[in-house]
Amino acid sequence: MSSTLDLGGNAPAGPAPGTGDLVKDATIETFQADVIDASMNVPVIVDFWAAWCGPCKTLGPILEKAVAARGGQVKMVKVDTDKNQMLAQQLRIQSLPTVMAFVGGQPVDGFMGAVPDSEVQVFLERIIAAAAQMGLKGEAPGAISAKDLIAAGKEALAQNAFPQAIQAFAEAASTADDGSDEQLEAIAGIAHVQLAAGDLDAARATIDQVPEDKRGHAAVAQIAAQLELMAEPVADGELGAAEAAFRADPSNQEQGFAFAEAQIAAGQVDPAMDTLLTLIGKDREWNEGAARQKLLTLFEALGAAHPEVKRARRRLSSLLFS
Repeated sequence: MSSTLDLGGNAPAGPAPGTGDLVKDATIETFQADVIDASMNVPVIVDFWAAWCGPCKTLGPILEKAVAARGGQVKMVKVDTDKNQMLAQQLRIQSLPTVMAFVGGQPVDGFMGAVPDSEVQVFLERIIAAAAQMGLKGEAPGAISAKDLIAAGKEALAQNAFPQAIQAFAEAASTADDGSDEQLEAIAGIAHVQLAAGDLDAARATIDQVPEDKRGHAAVAQIAAQLELMAEPVADGELGAAEAAFRADPSNQEQGFAFAEAQIAAGQVDPAMDTLLTLIGKDREWNEGAARQKLLTLFEALGAAHPEVKRARRRLSSLLFS
């Protein structure tokens, strides 16, 4: 919970600590100076809220954090509509929360309702771009960090907002130092979005841009492993046929391996791990350890935190060292 809320869950009492003059409260008396006049130099967003408005308590801290991260490219003004009803009426505020953006003394954009951080990020970038077209650069351009952009990209990706995710990751990659962990994570993020959108060729091309000596980075290696496992979608009946062949002759390692690959292609990764473990248990050296190598690639693709990976690793260790 944001530091702007007290333990009783009351509405924000003022700007969060550390935001300086980037976030301030305004009244009908100060609106002209804090918003209209100020927006002649830097874009200003206005958050109209009220103490009784639950979504306002969610949106407010998100806005403040995003504004503070930009270090002066945009400012924020908060208006308590219960205390400034005349101002709210003049601006035709009909629902809360409502956010309006002012550039050059005029309202240019806005939205109603609590939206996720990813949408807030995109909204602010749009406002900053509009201000730049008018020659307003703000007080400290480029202050948002690669880390914050990566976080915004991940949240957008989680919501399947692919264009916003690509934009955030791409900006993070260009902001971060060359070869840094953050740049590699951002590049992996771009490939992750492309993979999620079904564009495997684009994802492979993105990963191919990473120098060979950097391919071991965790995020890059995970996407590379996922791409290695991706194949043409399993044809109707192929999985069943592969299973039937293996069940008919369980000693046939080649048929078992084909069954595991069909399971992976069909998205049945957990059962595929069990099939591969079964093959390793029968003959760990078959085909130069192909089953073990495939299993390790699957581990890398799923990530170390995956609960089934932890279980399968324990079973693999037991097979290899028993």
